[in-house]
Amino acid sequence: MKYLFLIVSVYSLLIGATPDIVKEATPTAREKIFVVERESESVAVIEEGLVRRHMQHMHNMNHGIIKFDGDDGYLISRDGYVVKFDPKTEKKEAEYKTSKSAIGFVIGKNYVAVANYDDKSVDILSRDLKPIDKIVTGSKNVGIKIYKDMLVFAQMDNDKVTVLKDENAGKGLPKFKRYREFDVGQMPFDAMLSGHTYIVGFFLGKAFGVIDLDKMMYKAIKITAEGNKPVLKVPHFGFWSISKDKTFIPAVGNNVVMVYDKHFKFIKNIKTKGLPVFTSLSPDKKYLAVTYSGKDFPTIQIIDTQTLKIVKTFTFPGKVLHVRWSQYDPFLYVSVNDANQVSVIHTKKWYLARDIYQVEHPSGIFIYDMKANP
Repeated sequence: MKYLFLIVSVYSLLIGATPDIVKEATPTAREKIFVVERESESVAVIEEGLVRRHMQHMHNMNHGIIKFDGDDGYLISRDGYVVKFDPKTEKKEAEYKTSKSAIGFVIGKNYVAVANYDDKSVDILSRDLKPIDKIVTGSKNVGIKIYKDMLVFAQMDNDKVTVLKDENAGKGLPKFKRYREFDVGQMPFDAMLSGHTYIVGFFLGKAFGVIDLDKMMYKAIKITAEGNKPVLKVPHFGFWSISKDKTFIPAVGNNVVMVYDKHFKFIKNIKTKGLPVFTSLSPDKKYLAVTYSGKDFPTIQIIDTQTLKIVKTFTFPGKVLHVRWSQYDPFLYVSVNDANQVSVIHTKKWYLARDIYQVEHPSGIFIYDMKANP
């Protein structure tokens, strides 16, 4: 690494940058970054600011998702494969095809649960991806989450939220049985978990649903913007951002980010450059990164979460599909799909620190914590 830094430092002097600036813009070895390569069935692996390797033959990576739990990495492909791999060696350890189309998954202590679209089921697998159970729902399933010894998900076609309970209470392999079901709004499409609260959104309707998983009580909350103007579509809940005292919601179809308090009482609208799609809070909750669709696809704006004002705007040479904040370094990673690059924004001084190339059509960015898992 020191020789690489020496070469980059000499080059930086030739173009007018100092070695200190180059060092400032170089990520540390505390994180390993996995970037989904959307069109090539692969994942790029970035270490210390450079693409080191590519994990090949990972199936259809359109909307590919990666999650980590300790020394285990798991990947779900759009065509229904779940892949277990070692995030340190990047070696594939197991794979299992649950369906022709899977949409989400969660990692439990003794299991992996996968929400399927096409065969309208939820698969329960061991941590080594051996099949345990297939729960047939007769619906596309979304918004799958874990709370204590329960598995919660929404049935898109049946307008229900299902709660399964592990009869083995986490001892050994799980044995899930239906515990409760709630009739909710029309066509639930995604959900998030905040503490003991399961929050589900609907394609058809001007509200979202809230389930208290301790009390097993459901209520609907109407969503309105400033001037009591209804919001006709709620974006995916993975794109919401919740801090200690505020909830930030991108208003699809309107050039604003809506701000609510923790009880979902409306505070204000933040006017934005374009139609916001994705909001992402910084680790210290001081800043919010907002991405857009349509003509403003190449833009990111940064919002100060205290003043609720836009403090910085960045424009890239292509569509921005995902962003991810580093937990240790002052960096925000940006996948610029059309330009085949991951751009790095310095989040203390707010400048474009570097572009990382040799990434093909990047989308999702996922970070493995090397410091927490030495």
